[in-house]
Order: sequence, then C-alpha cells, then structure tokens
Amino acid sequence: MKFADLGLSDELLRAVTESGYDEPTPIQAGAIPSVLMMRDMIGIAQTGTGKTASFVLPMIDILAHGRARARMPRSLILEPTRELAAQVAENFENYGKYHKLSMALLIGGVQMGDQVKALEKGVDVLIATPGRLMDLFERGKILLTGCNLLVIDEADRMLDMGFIPDIENICTKLPANRQTLLFSATMPPPIKKLADKFLSNPKTIEVARPASRNENIEQFVVKTSERGKRDTVRALIESENVGTAIIFCNRKTTVRDLAKSLQRYGYKAGEIHGDMDQSSRIAELDRFKAGTINILVASDVAARGLDVKGVSHVFNFDAPWHPDDYVHRIGRTGRAGAQGRAFTLVTPSDDEAIDNIQKLTGYQIPVHGTGKAADARPERENDEQREPRRGARSERGRRSEPKGDKEPKRAEKPAKPAKPAPAPASAPKKAESRKPAPASRQDDDGPDDGWNGPMPGFLSVGFGN
Repeated sequence: MKFADLGLSDELLRAVTESGYDEPTPIQAGAIPSVLMMRDMIGIAQTGTGKTASFVLPMIDILAHGRARARMPRSLILEPTRELAAQVAENFENYGKYHKLSMALLIGGVQMGDQVKALEKGVDVLIATPGRLMDLFERGKILLTGCNLLVIDEADRMLDMGFIPDIENICTKLPANRQTLLFSATMPPPIKKLADKFLSNPKTIEVARPASRNENIEQFVVKTSERGKRDTVRALIESENVGTAIIFCNRKTTVRDLAKSLQRYGYKAGEIHGDMDQSSRIAELDRFKAGTINILVASDVAARGLDVKGVSHVFNFDAPWHPDDYVHRIGRTGRAGAQGRAFTLVTPSDDEAIDNIQKLTGYQIPVHGTGKAADARPERENDEQREPRRGARSERGRRSEPKGDKEPKRAEKPAKPAKPAPAPASAPKKAESRKPAPASRQDDDGPDDGWNGPMPGFLSVGFGN
C-alpha cells in the first residue's frame, strides 16, 4: 500500500514524498482513512511506529477547509511533555508546508506573551501540554467551544504524570459533538475508562498487542551491583561500539551525576531532565541531533516520545519503576524499521521490576553474555571496599556485646541456681554492684555477669535445699 491509496490530498502527498516516505506504517494505514471519515478512534501501537503522522496527516486535510477565529482554535492536540509537543509542531510544519494552516504551541517553561498573541490571531491547530492550556483557559485567554477535533497523544504517559483529571476537565470544555482520537502504546484500565467516557463508538486500530515486544530491538539485562553501575555502563559503551545512545535514569540527580561522570571519562555526553528550563533542553536536544554529543543521559519525563534518528542503543541505568516506561524507553531505538539494542542494568533489588516488565511484554529478557565480565571488576572493587566495613561492624559488635548479653541473662537468671549469700554480705554486694560491668567479666560465675544491682533476697531461698 502507498500513501496515495489512503485518500490524502495531492499537496499533502507531495510533502510526504519530499520527507522521504512512500509507504505508510501499519498504524498509519489503519488510522488515516478512519480519521478522514471523521470517526472517533483509539490507536494502540508500539512507540516508534509512526503514530504521530497517523493523526497529523489527516488533520491537515480536514483543516484545509475553514477559517480560524481569534482565541478559538479549531483543533487541539494534547501532549504530555514540552519536547513531544514541539516534535508534533515540527511534523505539522514539514507536512503542512503546502497548506495555509496556522499553528500555536502552548508549553510551559517559556513566556506566555508570544503564545497569547498567536491565539489572538486565530489558530487552526493548537498543540499544548495540559498544564499550560488550563492556565491560559482559567485566565480567559482561550475559548475551546470552537474546537471540533481533539487528539490525546501518549495517553498512558498522561496517566503516569497525573494529567488524567486535567484531560477530563478539558474534555468538558469542548463541544459534545466533536471528533476525538486517542493514541497510546499501552492500554491500562484507567485509559480504557477515559476512552469509554469521552469517545463515541470509537474504532480501535491495534497494530500489535499492547506493550508487546518490538522485533527490531534486541533486549538484554546486565547483572551488576549498585556501586558498579557506572563501570558497567562504560564497559558496555566500549564493548558495543556505540554510535548514538540514550541512557535513562529514574532520578534527576542521577542524570546529572552520571552525565558529569561520563564527561570526566572523555565521553561526549549531555543531559536532559525536568529541572532544566525549556531553552536549555532544546539546546541539548539540538546538540544531540547534530552529533555534537552522542550520548544523552535523560529522565523519563524529558525524553518521552522523542524521535531522534539513528539512535543505536538505549541503556537503562536504572530499571524503570513502571513497566510501561520500559516499553517507551527502549522505543527510542529501533524506530522506523531500523535495528536497535537495549540494555537494562539490574541489581538484586531490581528483580521485582524486571519480573513486572517481563509479565507486561510477555518476553523473557535474556541476560547479556558479557554481563558477568562487565560487572566483575566493580564487584571485586566493592568487596575490597566493603571489607573494612565488615571489620568495623564486627568491631562494633564486640563493643556492644555487654549490652547484648544483658537481656538474655536477665531471663536466665531466675532459672539458674545462685550461690547462697549470708545476710551480713548484703553491704559488700551493694559495693560490688557499683563496679563497672566489664570488671565482672573476670569472675568465673558467668550467670551473674549480666546483673549489676543488689542480689534479690528471694533468689537465696529454697534453691540450695
């Protein structure tokens, strides 16, 4: 099948051909005709299969007829992150260059002034993140009553980021009689509930089982230790002869620390995470796309949905907390039919996370053949580092023995016979009780070792007879 068979306009086909595409992907072939027929739709496909073009292309033809009014966008595309919103805007610019469509991008991290000016002129396509859109709506800068086409992209990521209440709120502000498209790589129950609530008799286009394995991506787990992760990832980068790679971390602080560590070892590494302002994130992405840096250390939020051509490897420095994130992380490689390799560094504490990932994908991820070699040196180093600590613990254990011995010996005391003590010796006993506990270690009668107080009188009655 060719793009020409999908019912797209000649101008749009020309733009697609100039972008270097001739045959649609399965999700595009299934979705584009349905969108052109103005049907509600749910699109489920693995990341990297061309979901963006499957709604951008038909939207351009649908919006080619009509006129935009001030502050009343004709269509709305919701994206979970700024980078993904900017990426969709770039797609509209590339494919819509032969159509006179206006577009506005509403994202956080930049000033509102230019965004408000664009809205006042009237826009055909509004691409927004939920937070900034609600901010402008509450300020009265935008009206959604003229929006007849809604696209919810990366719906499962919206769920992870807590945007579902905002999306439900936005949907109530839109006309009831509208076309709604929902795209997601996975379909957890809350997303299914959202679709049932706001989509009308939708057609479901399911190219592959949700979260199924992408055959173009070779997946491996690499066993290592928490302290040896940096050594392991450097060993993998060297052994794999990495061209371009993205390394995912769970925490922003880990992203910063790992990027600096790689730079110290001479790697051309950059970083991208949620604490960076928008201009810095865009600049870092541009450096990565241009090849100035070939390793990008990223957090899930910042790198979600990024489409960078030629990413040969993905490394999960931390096993993802949510199994769905694994699908999206490794989807940064093996895109558009290319081959890719994905490695996940696993410590003993990650066993449950890996089990959840394998249950979700239905694929038993093999252990990398060089995994043991990669983390052997870090393990030995760790053993050497831990040895003094073990010594310190045992030393502390010896110092704390008197305290540890006291409790059980109190319990044993009544059960063991005690030496009969004459009444006049009660005063010396009190004197003995004031002696420090270590001194009593010299006595042979071990059972009395743990008691520093006076000898109770009842212990000397009846035990000797």
